[in-house]
Amino acid sequence: MGILAAFMVPHPPLIVPAVGRGGEEQIEETTRAYERVAEEVAACEPETIIITSPHSVMYSDYFHISPGRGAKGSFAQFGAGQVKFSEVYDEELVDRICLRAAEVNFPAGTLGERDARLDHGTMVPLWFIRKRYDGFRIVRIGLSGLPLTDHYRFGEMLKESVEALGRRAVIIASGDLSHKLQDYGPYGYAPEGPEYDRRIMDVCGRAAFGELLDFDETFCEKASECGHRSFVIMAGAFDGIRVRAEALSHQDVTGVGYGICTFYPEGEDPERHFLEEHLKRKEEELARQVSRSDAYVKLARKSLETYIRDGETIPVPEGLPEEMLKTRAGAFVSIHKHGKLRGCIGTIAPTTENVAQEIIRNAISASTQDPRFDPITAEELKWLEIHVDVLGEPERISSPAELDVRRYGVIVSCGYKRGLLLPDLDGVDTPEQQISIAMKKGGIRESDPYTLERFEVVRHV
Repeated sequence: MGILAAFMVPHPPLIVPAVGRGGEEQIEETTRAYERVAEEVAACEPETIIITSPHSVMYSDYFHISPGRGAKGSFAQFGAGQVKFSEVYDEELVDRICLRAAEVNFPAGTLGERDARLDHGTMVPLWFIRKRYDGFRIVRIGLSGLPLTDHYRFGEMLKESVEALGRRAVIIASGDLSHKLQDYGPYGYAPEGPEYDRRIMDVCGRAAFGELLDFDETFCEKASECGHRSFVIMAGAFDGIRVRAEALSHQDVTGVGYGICTFYPEGEDPERHFLEEHLKRKEEELARQVSRSDAYVKLARKSLETYIRDGETIPVPEGLPEEMLKTRAGAFVSIHKHGKLRGCIGTIAPTTENVAQEIIRNAISASTQDPRFDPITAEELKWLEIHVDVLGEPERISSPAELDVRRYGVIVSCGYKRGLLLPDLDGVDTPEQQISIAMKKGGIRESDPYTLERFEVVRHV
């Protein structure tokens, strides 16, 4: 027993005739492919269908598994309240997944349910499947803001849990593709949109699951994709397994990408442990990066590593460049792990005798005191990418027109409130975005009388 098959499917509510009211005709190709998926699910005769949905409960640092005996839902929010669902959860499998996560201290479980109602990312696939097959319970899982590597790892846990109970299970990886394919689409057009759809259909059509981990987070954000993390969880459930894949359809007529693929396991394959391979490459790449780091970054790394491992603050070491000892300036230390921010704290103006001391203090703060994250652990150290930004003197400006997001950072001030954003950040493409983010960081409203300052930085990597 185990994972019998998996299916990558979209979830446009308009595909349900009671919602679309004729609009579903424009995605007839997707409908036909969906009907085939339903037939193939029925042929598998699964006891449990695991559905990963971007529209279930989602947390930045936790995978939510829907708790309880079951849940109900309808398409009332889409004007079709008569289309209703009442689903029973596989409580035993849910418990097993939670137990496995607890055994390895993985952030997944049934805590924090904010809304028990079924979401449309779950109901759209069920609408097709229920017309063909009715002998199953479900497990509903939300995505998270954690790195793609954690989504893959969670997929591995699903596989282990299913096999431990001897379940006959199918995975439905629910998720639309890009939402930025056409000017008339819900989010307009971005060149990353069509590129994302092309890449994802190619990768999934070949079951080249290792390549899912190579999608850059900023690229995915600019493409406004919906289901990538769903697809990565599914990929993890096939770790070490040879997979037969078929791409059934892809449409983008609404400005949103709808892709459907099928996946069937065909035996073990030691060449397909993709997470293991990805982490090995990443570790080698980071080791090379560390060896090439300049004195600023090496000092930040030594400071945070010593503090995390030994609880000690290092003194200013000998042999540093003269400018680090004679210059006073604000400095920010930014830490990333697997492409996701893991901590960033700094000082706008100097608070110590020199830049070296500024870096030592701020590296410790960024790794242990950033309120957005748990303190970094010793086990994470080898995966960290560290940047140090040394700030130039801020200068007052009168309008956003004097900003350049690649060259200047911005400080927004209103009384005692201040918000700062560094320059040249992934995903920040306009001064308006830059100012908006800085205002949110400083707790400043658009209606407040605020002032703007810009500054340059020297970025060390």
